[in-house]
Amino acid sequence: EEEAPESPSSPAPGANVAKADPAPTPSASGAGTGFIVTETGYLLTNQHVISGCGSLTVDGYLATVLAEDPVFDLALLQVDALSGEAVATFAGSPARLNSDVTVVGYPLSSLLGGLNVTRGAVTSTKGIGGDGINMQISAPVQPGNSGGPVLNGAGQVVGVVVARLSDSYAMESYGTVPQNVNFAIRGEIAKLFLAQNGVEPTVIATGISLPPEELAEVAQGFTRLVICN
Repeated sequence: EEEAPESPSSPAPGANVAKADPAPTPSASGAGTGFIVTETGYLLTNQHVISGCGSLTVDGYLATVLAEDPVFDLALLQVDALSGEAVATFAGSPARLNSDVTVVGYPLSSLLGGLNVTRGAVTSTKGIGGDGINMQISAPVQPGNSGGPVLNGAGQVVGVVVARLSDSYAMESYGTVPQNVNFAIRGEIAKLFLAQNGVEPTVIATGISLPPEELAEVAQGFTRLVICN
């Protein structure tokens, strides 16, 4: 997950500039999150998670990079060993302002261990400087959440965790430390990226709200730990 500060000039669409810390993912020898999007073992994650890696593993299995887009900050991986596993479904419509969201992933995996779940809301339908690729969320994210799914109340993907507002930048520029100012790539952009690379994600127009505990169980089925070496 990257840190994203705010600058006088708007960043390039989707850019994780210094103002926004990538939903922190350590560079090489780091960890991030991904989620399964096809029954053939394709996973979606952030491009900055896989950038500069000598090798990639997902839950200990070797992963192959099929496609990446630095503008959208998305990457498509394939892990044959995960064929037949549970697949994430995407929402049919964009997440609305103030709608509840759940973030699922593996932050600080070497310290915390196991799947981690946080909850919040869509606080803006755009990113820094009016960026239309991202949206702002209040669900807490940490290093390692990068590439993890942002889910609506029905457990459908409405975004992909990508960045958080940089504490150091905000303190230097505005004299305050921001609280829960985080960013996710919009679900529509993720679906576009998949379509551009020949992948048709599972989309459900309407979903049934799930109890929070059940939503976490569903998410656990398709969310995976990505290790960069």
